[in-house]
Amino acid sequence: MALHGKLIDDASGTAAETDTEWELISDRVMGGVSEGALTTHEVSGRRARHMTGQVSLENDGGFLQMALDLSPDGGAIDASGFEGIEVTARGTGSDYNIHLRTEAVARPWQSYRLTFHAGPDWATHRLPFADVTAHRIDAPFDAATLRRIGIVAIGRRMQVDLAVARLAFY
Repeated sequence: MALHGKLIDDASGTAAETDTEWELISDRVMGGVSEGALTTHEVSGRRARHMTGQVSLENDGGFLQMALDLSPDGGAIDASGFEGIEVTARGTGSDYNIHLRTEAVARPWQSYRLTFHAGPDWATHRLPFADVTAHRIDAPFDAATLRRIGIVAIGRRMQVDLAVARLAFY
């Protein structure tokens, strides 16, 4: 498949334009009890980042997140020349969020969000920046100052089983 934009991550191991590693973050950072794991291996015939676990709403929790800094030095990248984010994923029929952090995001609970549905078959989802919604932040979304991207299971008790093979700007 030809690349349509700037590659963020390709779990096949053949290409990645970031030198950073994905990390798993759970609501345990704020006292929750959700549990999960993040591995890279073959899922349904494709090599993928595979987030699994259980989201619990106990102790005011409710999320599991795989997160990636977009620049190795923690600075911002300019994605303003692209229309949005393209994610190739499969799951168990649940909705997941893409959380974007820009230079305007100062608090852990702030983000800019997009949602996609991960069904049981591999599918590529195009999520336009025009559909971004601000969460607990008044500043407008600015794709020219992107710092971090998270793929998140959030807000409801759920079994998490999400595989992401490719992530790119388009």
